[in-house]
Amino acid sequence: MTKIVVAVKYVPDATADRTFSADNTVDRVGVDGLLSELDEYAVEQALQIVEAGDGDVTVLTVGPEQAADAVRKALQMGADAGVHVQDDAIHGSDAFATSLVLAKAIEKLDYDLVVFGMASTDAGLGVVPTLVAERLGLPAVTFASEITVDGDTVKIRRDGDVATQEIEATGKLVLSVTDQTGEARYPSFKGIMAAKKKDVQEWTLEDLGIDAGSVGLDNAWTKVESFEPRPPRTAGEIVTDEGDGGAKLVEFLASKKFV
Repeated sequence: MTKIVVAVKYVPDATADRTFSADNTVDRVGVDGLLSELDEYAVEQALQIVEAGDGDVTVLTVGPEQAADAVRKALQMGADAGVHVQDDAIHGSDAFATSLVLAKAIEKLDYDLVVFGMASTDAGLGVVPTLVAERLGLPAVTFASEITVDGDTVKIRRDGDVATQEIEATGKLVLSVTDQTGEARYPSFKGIMAAKKKDVQEWTLEDLGIDAGSVGLDNAWTKVESFEPRPPRTAGEIVTDEGDGGAKLVEFLASKKFV
């Protein structure tokens, strides 16, 4: 029986008006959010693995109260249970602190495989899976575009810009998958209704044995010093072609240093 933990993230909706809070951190409370699209691929691959054999999938997220929506979406897709780590002290944590919280939460769970998306759609760093693997003392098999699981052996294909790699690992490991692994399923009506009865545990830093002083914005290695809204789009310039339209176009492109 394969027990899989899938780490997912609640991110601001890319179609919404995203902004920063007063402390220059991403506003995750005052804007619409959702399960990161890249994490949906991780949930899908985990579900396919257990459907091909036997096992269960637990979804883990770290974030504010609204992050429960990300867990709920994964449960609607078919995951069996969820864990939501929520603590005000986590606010503003960077990738290093986030990996600490995730690793401590994973250690409390019974698992054979930990699955991540390739990156989050808000930060796009792609380093958290490897950081978590380091903290857990496990191999990291990352950026998989194709996955085959046979018992405790995981084989992946990693497609790069100039080469394709085939990687194999056995035993407990951390896996990250790309958006090339296949489309994620949509929750069915049956799945939506079933998700309401599934268990979701809520943990704090105290539950994980983590000192609040080791996470949060004050301990982040990087901070946003300032930001300003994107300037509104200005009206375009209409060029009347009086036989010299081509020359005017080249002149315009040259003024913008495009040619």
